[in-house]
Amino acid sequence: MRFKIILKKLKKAWNLIFIGIHCVHIKYYTLWEFMLLYANSVMINFTHKDLRLHIKAKSKRLKKEYFRDGVYELKEARLPSLSSAETISFVSNNIDNTFLVYLKHGDCYDEAKINALYTLLPEGPYGLRNEQVDVTLSPGDIVLDAGSWIGDFAAYASAKGAITYAFEPTNESYEYLLQTAKLNKNIYPVKKGLGNKKTVGLLAKGDHSGANAIVSESVEGPHGEGQHVEITTVDDFVKENGLARVDFIKADIEGYERYMLEGAQETLKKFAPKLAICTYHLPDDPDVLEKWIKKANPAYNVVQKEKKLYASVHLGSAES
Repeated sequence: MRFKIILKKLKKAWNLIFIGIHCVHIKYYTLWEFMLLYANSVMINFTHKDLRLHIKAKSKRLKKEYFRDGVYELKEARLPSLSSAETISFVSNNIDNTFLVYLKHGDCYDEAKINALYTLLPEGPYGLRNEQVDVTLSPGDIVLDAGSWIGDFAAYASAKGAITYAFEPTNESYEYLLQTAKLNKNIYPVKKGLGNKKTVGLLAKGDHSGANAIVSESVEGPHGEGQHVEITTVDDFVKENGLARVDFIKADIEGYERYMLEGAQETLKKFAPKLAICTYHLPDDPDVLEKWIKKANPAYNVVQKEKKLYASVHLGSAES
């Protein structure tokens, strides 16, 4: 039995080599970072210790490559200096989900060219173009960024010439978002969450601010103390702010995506914005989120990837 366990671990380590070669090829890691990732994975496999060697190395490379005068300069996008916890999240997750295609692959979201990214990135990019959908940003787009965190996607949207209303209810993340808004054009921070009604919710803390989630448990519940945050709906926000249209909605709100869509039914029907929505927080997310989208506007085409949903309506197909 012990021999079979060791053999299984060795096979896992061997398979990682082939994955790593592809990661280096698509510029997800440098060769040195992959070697550290491999060493770290072997260590976890056999000793259960995670030293995050590759994350530390990648953080140093990114600072050397993009950090200037206290600011990350990611081509035309700008992000502020981050705390150690936010840096780990940014380096291990968000920078690649949001910026890898923009920085390393010509900002091309054609499915044939970036299919491999969907299996290698932590969550996948926020864009996709194929024969069914075109979920990409264009200059002048009006964007709703649900779960903006430090404003990384909002900064990318700014670099693309879009106008972004960035929703972030977490106190510490909102402070970073304010800094990001000062560094980039046309970002309007909104210190609210998005749901299916106007209310006050409880924000439970995750292992970093980007993983904070709106929950229904009391402060004595399993998540411990949390921040009380204001929640509005997409439809109410659009009406109250007199938005002439909404062109793009990005959402990564830790399981609250279904409530956001429920509160966006009129907007989806009237404006048919392009959608890039995370679907991995709850087991039934892929089915539930697609149903809410189709309920609002049956003209939507929906493409499901492993951790994200992409939806758009072909020009001239939106309901009036």
